[in-house]
Amino acid sequence: MASTSSPTLSISSSSTLVDAKPPRQSPASSPQCVTLPTLPPPPLHSHTRPSKTAAFCRKIARNVMGMATTREAPAAEVATTEPAIAETPEIVKTIQEAWEKVEDKYAVSSLAVAGVVALWGSAGMISAIDRLPLIPGVLEVVGIGYTGWFAYKNLVFKPDRENFLRKVKETYSEILGSS
Repeated sequence: MASTSSPTLSISSSSTLVDAKPPRQSPASSPQCVTLPTLPPPPLHSHTRPSKTAAFCRKIARNVMGMATTREAPAAEVATTEPAIAETPEIVKTIQEAWEKVEDKYAVSSLAVAGVVALWGSAGMISAIDRLPLIPGVLEVVGIGYTGWFAYKNLVFKPDRENFLRKVKETYSEILGSS
């Protein structure tokens, strides 16, 4: 009869006994931890002090969330990546100095806005043309044909290639002065 009065022990596939202790509560039911998958258990000596357990869970949650959202190193390794942040003010200072040297700020601002609008409009126009049924294929064939013609006319034979390089150097010197 002694064997029938002893409690039976059953282990399901989702829980195990470690050191003859019952399985831990799920993180969702624990008020101290954030619900995150595969968090390691807190150190055994901190079970007597709930404040250290909460601090440990918050530290792990902060590191995991930091890696998941920004794909950066955990808080312990952030000190090694801080020199990249220190370089930002130098760039800002350079931009500020260049902006201070500009005499007609209104014209430069207008040109910048016009450039952004032109870039946005041309991207919209190209995407509209790309959606037409036959146009993208025809334009691709035209581009391939022109590239072949240009290579045959200017790059295949040595005298034509030398003439082409001479024209490029002349144009370069006209634009920049002397080379």
